Amino acid sequence: MSVLCAPSCSLYSFIYFFAKEIKPLNDAGRVVIAISENNTNNKSSKGESFLKGTFILTIAGVVVKVIGSLNWIFVSRILGGEGIGLYQMAFPIYFFALSVSTAGVPVAISIITAERVALKDIFGAKRIFKISMLLMLATGLIFTLLTYYGAQWLIDFHFIRDPRAYWSVVALAPAIFFVTLLASSRGYLQGWQRMTPTAVSQIVEQIFRVVTMIAFASLFLPWGLDYAAAGASLGAFAGAVSGLIVLVYYHWQLERDIQLEFGKEIKPLPDSQQDSTWKIIKRIFALSLPVSAASIMLPVVSNLDLAIVPQRLEVAGYSVNEATELFGYLTGMAVPLVNLSTILTASLAVSLVPAISKSRALGDKARVFAQTASGVRISNFVCFPAFVIVLVLATPISTLIYNAPGAGPAVLVSSFSIVLLGLHQVSTAVLQGLGHPSIPMINMVLAAVAKVALNWTLVAQPAFGIMGAAWATAADMGVAAVINMYFIYKYIGYRMEIPQFLKTMAAAAVMAVSIYCFYDYSFASWGNNVISTFGGVLVGCIVYIGVLLVIGGILEEDMERLPIIGKYAIRILRKIGVFKEV
Repeated sequence: MSVLCAPSCSLYSFIYFFAKEIKPLNDAGRVVIAISENNTNNKSSKGESFLKGTFILTIAGVVVKVIGSLNWIFVSRILGGEGIGLYQMAFPIYFFALSVSTAGVPVAISIITAERVALKDIFGAKRIFKISMLLMLATGLIFTLLTYYGAQWLIDFHFIRDPRAYWSVVALAPAIFFVTLLASSRGYLQGWQRMTPTAVSQIVEQIFRVVTMIAFASLFLPWGLDYAAAGASLGAFAGAVSGLIVLVYYHWQLERDIQLEFGKEIKPLPDSQQDSTWKIIKRIFALSLPVSAASIMLPVVSNLDLAIVPQRLEVAGYSVNEATELFGYLTGMAVPLVNLSTILTASLAVSLVPAISKSRALGDKARVFAQTASGVRISNFVCFPAFVIVLVLATPISTLIYNAPGAGPAVLVSSFSIVLLGLHQVSTAVLQGLGHPSIPMINMVLAAVAKVALNWTLVAQPAFGIMGAAWATAADMGVAAVINMYFIYKYIGYRMEIPQFLKTMAAAAVMAVSIYCFYDYSFASWGNNVISTFGGVLVGCIVYIGVLLVIGGILEEDMERLPIIGKYAIRILRKIGVFKEV
């Protein structure tokens, strides 16, 4: 009932919540948290801290995106626009089936597994995995068969307009079965706070997918575009199988580590009551369905944008061609830049879920609070400079990447979504780790309603146009993030650390001025957009870090938790006097 009633809370409550000055954790609190962090990360279990997991997943995310971008260059040359069109007609069907069958599964399994591992109930954790794999076997098989045998039906009833896309749908169907198994396997390993298997399997999956797409598209091209597009579709199957093979190795490695630490014979904990299989399945569904519903909201909102934005642009006085071009600027250029800027926070969200779930299972409220605070600080630390770069260099970046300076206004307004999306991702992960996945889903629905209303109102006004749609997207993320943060405060008492937040904003403001001045001067001197843009980004990042260090915006205890680079950075900063020598 509280979930349904909360959106009606007064505006005053939200203003008070964010306006009230919040003091950062005191030194004593930080020491306790640091000790708690170290005690739980013992070598025998080889679990990764959530910051290390974030680092690993971020690198994997960047590599996967780079490989994917290169892939489309080659595949587009082979298939051409028409062949790509056939592939894209089939892919939404595959994506929808996958969203329904697997979207929330890794989150659900990682939460339940992390709880069992925290309580040293290894028997229970392994039992969760067995039950979830059997469940995913059944689910994957059902959706694979539905997709395979429903391909002709989709064409007969004109859901797919071009009959030639039939073979692409059929080729994608088997991949659903293996991806469901991948989802369960990754969720289980994430529950042990092992993010490396997910990262490595994602990279291997992408490599095999790309190689298969290019190879089979070329091989089948002499038979016709429909078979070439189907050949490219086989890449999903090859990628899923290869990723699953990689995870088999990591499961073997986990089993070996479990035997070394707990012995070969794993038994239920004494005096512990094991949940029935049906109860575990119900819990998986209870946790995964809200996440799946939230994932399905993304294509739903995209389709609403497609239905509303071009139409309202025409009302604002644009021609059909102009409306289409402006819509392309927003969805094809501005939105991908926002998503690219939040790769790290997306990875952070994946790592936070099992980490917070584990702390909650142990009843360690201080550590839950600390992990939440750390996640929000990292989100702001990363997203604010990304926001500044895209804001100040909107037109130069649009020209450099897309050769479309006209996309500059849409990119500029969309930059505000970066900070809000990062906060939304982190806050959603915290609520999921706390065992409340339905709250972010409901908040997304409320935010989507606000977005539709703003799209309808703002886009039709000539003063806004496509920028109205960009503001609506920012509002969408903002509404969802704000309500998420309210519920986090309600459950664990965390409120954003205002002093730290203001320091980050101040550093970002100085960064914005430095980027603007450097770009303006260098472009006037050399007239080279590439040098001026990259140089502006480099100078801005140096200034941002420098200002934060001077005003105390970066804490040594936060730096200690950074994997690989943290300890080396602390040594350097101690030598130059930023941090005190021990």
